[in-house]
Amino acid sequence: MQGTKAAIKETGRELPHILVVDDEKSICELLEITFRKEGHRVEVANSVDAAKRKLESQIFDIIISDIRMPGEDGVDLLKFAKEIAPDSFFVLMTALPALDTAIAALNSGADRYVIKDHNHIDQLRRAVQEVSESLRWKKEAGYLRRELRRLTGLDNIIGQSPKMRAIFDLIQTVAPQTSRVLITGESGTGKELVARAIHENSLRAQAPFITINCGAFPETLLESELFGYMKGSFTGANENRQGLFQAAHGGTLFMDEIGNMSLTMQVKLYRVLQEGKVRPIGSTEESDVDVRIIAATNKDFEKEIAEGRFREDLYYRLSVIPIQLPALRERREDIPLLARHFLERFRKTMEKPIEGISPEAMGKLEAYEWPGNVRELENTMERAVALETGKEISVRVLPERILGYGGAAPAAQGIEIPEEGVDFEKVVASTERFYLQAALEKAGGVRTRASEFLKITYRSFRHYAKKHSL
Repeated sequence: MQGTKAAIKETGRELPHILVVDDEKSICELLEITFRKEGHRVEVANSVDAAKRKLESQIFDIIISDIRMPGEDGVDLLKFAKEIAPDSFFVLMTALPALDTAIAALNSGADRYVIKDHNHIDQLRRAVQEVSESLRWKKEAGYLRRELRRLTGLDNIIGQSPKMRAIFDLIQTVAPQTSRVLITGESGTGKELVARAIHENSLRAQAPFITINCGAFPETLLESELFGYMKGSFTGANENRQGLFQAAHGGTLFMDEIGNMSLTMQVKLYRVLQEGKVRPIGSTEESDVDVRIIAATNKDFEKEIAEGRFREDLYYRLSVIPIQLPALRERREDIPLLARHFLERFRKTMEKPIEGISPEAMGKLEAYEWPGNVRELENTMERAVALETGKEISVRVLPERILGYGGAAPAAQGIEIPEEGVDFEKVVASTERFYLQAALEKAGGVRTRASEFLKITYRSFRHYAKKHSL
């Protein structure tokens, strides 16, 4: 049994949590022993009432229940479970098979119907095994990267400057460890890409990589996202829901913009990091979680701590291994490499015969300060490829802020209108969308802050966001 648990922990995979319900204690004991030997967490209940109480306080992946029991029966429990925990896999058992009972069970939403005979244990084991595989593939399909990884898994982080080579070396050094990592740097420097690279080079690579932007949620909603909740714990909680800590069990949780987290939530996060346990909102029971935390922020933590906006003890819990990402203006030698990389990507997706970037356009890109860093360069290249009608990216498709940067001649003088003309509304719309996205990123997804950065009303921001499907 110890060997099985060790194997599960090594692969970073949690087997399904099982609830067994039967008024015969011997059946409950037999199934509990059977599935615990295989590494499952197992709870038992000898009545429908006892099972309901467990369902109201815990989340189960699989429910195995007898049909005929004193009082309410297994079909009643099935209906209750489908209301409170619709994602649970439900197996009904019976020692008295009858066609009408089987039809009623399946019509009520049972996933499997098993007759208690000489091989019903094997049938149940096969059903549980199928659910285990289904859950594993669901997690991998939902959370792992869709693209093939090269040997190092660092191919999406572009750079050859000394600062970036040092970052690559650091990623490969810290990835196999389990220590928490704090990534700092300006918005748009690629903090999530670095977090993904660390995960993909770690022993947890086959387990979930889950991300959350802590600045995009109000305090109460952030708590329910991270820790989950039980049905009825607050208005709108119509079913049990697993939190991101539980969903990331065995894997990595990337907490972006953690500097925007409230002090109340900081206390709750510190407790989870200290004890390795989470308790869903509305539950009385805690569950163990094995999650590697990678946090990121664009804030100056020394200033945040000094001004009382961030807990010093939590900072030290998070920053076991700090990684500081350089701004794009601090590694200008990477700008041509990045620009060509984005050109190639968008040229293919838009199916445009653009072969390169003109020397004049590249000069403008290299001279610009890039306050939005790599993300701003990516958006700029996407816009340029969309607007370019020639064989190479020219200065006429670069934004005004880049053309007019550094005291150059007014941008209008650098724009050439081709003989066939330009789609003025498309150019304006592209520029609007770019600034909306940049403001949202700078505001950590908070729209009221984004509208302030653009010096427009929140109502106007909502109008533009809807217009551009943001």
